[in-house]
Amino acid sequence: MKITSVEIIPVEMNLKEPYTIAYETVGKAHNIFIKLSTNEKITGFGCAAPDFPVTNETPETVIEFTKSVIEPMIIGVDPLRFMLHHEKIRNFIAGNSSAVAMLDMAMFDILGKKAQIPLYKILGGFRDRMKTSVTIGILPVEETLARADEFIADGFKILKIKGGLNVDHDIERMIKLREKIGKQILLRFDANQGYTVEQSIKFVEKTRNVKIEILEQPTPKGEPDLLGRVTGSVHIPVMADESLMNLRDAFRLARKELVDTVNVKLMKVGGINEALQINAVAKSAGLEVMVGCMDESALAISAGLHYALARPNVEYADLDGHLDLIGDPANGAVILKDGTLYPTNNPGLGFDPNL
Repeated sequence: MKITSVEIIPVEMNLKEPYTIAYETVGKAHNIFIKLSTNEKITGFGCAAPDFPVTNETPETVIEFTKSVIEPMIIGVDPLRFMLHHEKIRNFIAGNSSAVAMLDMAMFDILGKKAQIPLYKILGGFRDRMKTSVTIGILPVEETLARADEFIADGFKILKIKGGLNVDHDIERMIKLREKIGKQILLRFDANQGYTVEQSIKFVEKTRNVKIEILEQPTPKGEPDLLGRVTGSVHIPVMADESLMNLRDAFRLARKELVDTVNVKLMKVGGINEALQINAVAKSAGLEVMVGCMDESALAISAGLHYALARPNVEYADLDGHLDLIGDPANGAVILKDGTLYPTNNPGLGFDPNL
């Protein structure tokens, strides 16, 4: 089998409702799709979701990188030798991580289609479904409560609340939210680097009765030792997100025991292949893993789901980045029922986007 052509398709999608996190407000998503055609009439699809504050990419840089590096590298090669091609391109991950993830997905999609097996079964098939959290951005208290009611009515059992701009406001929101929704719904909190160590400890202590399951990335990503100080001072698990961008970061976080768990996003680490290696480091250190996402098409969400289903220590999922996208060409690539995600069980990533 050989790759005969590469097609790049940029897609801009508005969000049904903009949301705010600690460092930006988001109203639209720019995704780049890749289509790899082969001489055996098997086509592989992948998707990049560049986010400059996180991946240091723009849609323009993803397109340029694909044309100048990816396409010359893979035309004429056998896509089933994906590890060979991954090793050739992994040195480019820094600054191009979502573009590399896009290629990685498409290669794995071809592998699954060639084998006529869903990708998660090729990768290990530990489970066949996974509960996901759904995210509420930074909102006033009453709007937070109203949004939570809507999500719970839709069947979600896990809510992830964004904060980090005002610790006292965040404490109030979490306390009132728990009072409103009762004890059955799991609550996670993501400060998106917005807190100091002292604010992080204050937040956890003041919300002790809220029973927050996870505190995600409370302190700035460039100072991982601050995460360690929070981890050593609070009673709930602390998760690294922006502080984990690559395999080396995973090793450093694990070696110094700076966190309890890590958030692996395919877009920031460079795809499934790299995520599997990071997962191995996490498992060796006794760290649990969450699979997360950006504002991604359902095709990329499917790739994250297949990765999560394959490995036992990927305990958590935050795969909701597709839910608010208008005009997603891969709508239907994953199945959502009462807060649980299922693969389509078609070969590869399980869905060919309408491009």
